[in-house]
Amino acid sequence: MVSVALESLSKFFGEVKAVDNVSLNIKDKEFVTLLGPSGCGKTTTLRLIAGLEKPDVGNIYIGEKLVNDLTPKDRNVAMVFQSYALYPHMTVFDNIAFSLKLKKTPKNEISKRVKEVAGLLGIEELLNRKPKALSGGQRQRVALGRAMIREPDVFLMDEPLSNLDAKLRVQMRVELKKLQKDLGVTTVYVTHDQIEAMTMSDRIVLMNEGKMMQVGTSEQVYSNPANIWVAGFIGSPPMNFIDCSLEVKNGETYLVHEDFQLPLPDDVADIVKEKAEGQEIVLGFRPEDLLVTLKREDDAIKAKVYALEPIGDALIVDLLIGESLVKARARADLKLKLESDVYLKIMLDKIHIFDKKSQQAIL
Repeated sequence: MVSVALESLSKFFGEVKAVDNVSLNIKDKEFVTLLGPSGCGKTTTLRLIAGLEKPDVGNIYIGEKLVNDLTPKDRNVAMVFQSYALYPHMTVFDNIAFSLKLKKTPKNEISKRVKEVAGLLGIEELLNRKPKALSGGQRQRVALGRAMIREPDVFLMDEPLSNLDAKLRVQMRVELKKLQKDLGVTTVYVTHDQIEAMTMSDRIVLMNEGKMMQVGTSEQVYSNPANIWVAGFIGSPPMNFIDCSLEVKNGETYLVHEDFQLPLPDDVADIVKEKAEGQEIVLGFRPEDLLVTLKREDDAIKAKVYALEPIGDALIVDLLIGESLVKARARADLKLKLESDVYLKIMLDKIHIFDKKSQQAIL
């Protein structure tokens, strides 16, 4: 069994703290994705695990072994890069077999193992070709084969699908996830693509500015974001946010905005009043949890249509509530006109509430 443990890991590049006190336990056979925007520290974290960078603070364990001072070749990890990094003058066979040849593995054993790996990846017919004669998806399979044949304890993958076209990327996501489960190899995957992360991962590590923002399953980070940053990063379109104040009137608790007020159920109100650091809070709700109607109702919020974004199976509606711009995901056949007035109903059982000062989730 091979797990990966990061203990209080930090890495500096001059004044920049690329990785900031990251602690994480990755279980044996688990598929964990480091997700975040460019410059958030995810690739540096991966390079620290690989041994391509040395931590300034903290420890890295692979299995039970402290590997801080081990070279990359002594960590028994295999890395798959965004660029594939294939040797252009070698055939597919020789690219896959390269690490075995370095170890002076007998030729018959090399041939057997290359054919086994090629069979798993469906590239048996490509073994005599060179990389320039392959498509992007085929090159990616060869890069995976080169990693697999080493029989590593851990796969490390740095945006391996980002150079593929959209259709092939979807196909490769499915194949890569199935392959990882079939092989049972602990995998750490880096991407900035939240769809990749959410469809492939057992757990997601959300990173920003070198720090871990939240660790959880796809469902956990989507339905229960730990803070405003996570809530705004996960989801497409992302969550809407509106600054509100907390007010109690005649024993009832309301979220109050200059253009509307929302009553809170007693149990929710008690939680919010207990956890909020002040009266200023942030209301969050996802576009799919905002109902757009043309009919005026007593508890509806008046808004104006600002822009329309048809996406085939749905209509993304940009709306102005006073001066606050929000997005709603509506039916594709909803007939709306720019600048027209509409009415909104926020699904109160789906709202999120954040403390404005700390940015942390209250509800």
